[in-house]
Amino acid sequence: MRPYILAETNYGYTKDHPYEVAVLPLGATEPHNLHLPYGTDTLEGTLIGERICEAAHQRGAKVVLLPTIPYGTETNMRRFPLAMNVDPTTLFRFVTDLVHSCLASGIRKIVLLNSHGGNDMKPLLRELADKIDGYLFLCNWYTVLNRQEYQAIFQHEDDHAGEMETSFVLAYYPHLVARTPEGRLAADDGATGQTRFEAINRGWVSITRPWHLLTTNSGSGYPHEASPEKAHKLMDVLVDRLATFLVELSAAPLDERFPFT
Repeated sequence: MRPYILAETNYGYTKDHPYEVAVLPLGATEPHNLHLPYGTDTLEGTLIGERICEAAHQRGAKVVLLPTIPYGTETNMRRFPLAMNVDPTTLFRFVTDLVHSCLASGIRKIVLLNSHGGNDMKPLLRELADKIDGYLFLCNWYTVLNRQEYQAIFQHEDDHAGEMETSFVLAYYPHLVARTPEGRLAADDGATGQTRFEAINRGWVSITRPWHLLTTNSGSGYPHEASPEKAHKLMDVLVDRLATFLVELSAAPLDERFPFT
């Protein structure tokens, strides 16, 4: 039994060992180019959650990892088969119910560990800020590295199923990576199309991107220079930074200035 993972622990333990922090990973079920599994985001969120909670637990943090939500917002992938969509309002309601379950159990520090770009959770933090007797924190783990740090590990930007995500699955779930008979990745190059508007292409104006027009097979980012070693370097940084945050969060008193000094 790993006592920092709720799905593995038991009431005998939780009754005698109250937690200070709950970590809720948010995943998705969607295509990831031709070579990665539909559950890539869920697998990533679960494993990263396990690693950071393990490291924090070993350093004395009273932290528990909740089961990962395997569905996310997929409205822009609606033309791809079995992109399992949960509308933002539905997802917000579901997460809110889980937050209330944590609060009812005496856990007032809750971290949303988001693993899917379509899950825009910041509005929920704003909505609940004055409605709950607790504190929500949001971590989109794929933004933990700054641009310079990312480029020191990876050669290509990864929007979806590119070098970073392919490296992750190669490192931790290699049996789930599809290959050609010659042993190459069974993936296209992850090229993306441009809109006819300069303002959108340059980021001055935003849209919800229709992925069946943006991409060929749902991949956005070149995957063919991925390697397990790159994922291991990324994981080392994530564990170091996020486990430290969980240790500090667990130990921090909930006084009138929390979370400020």
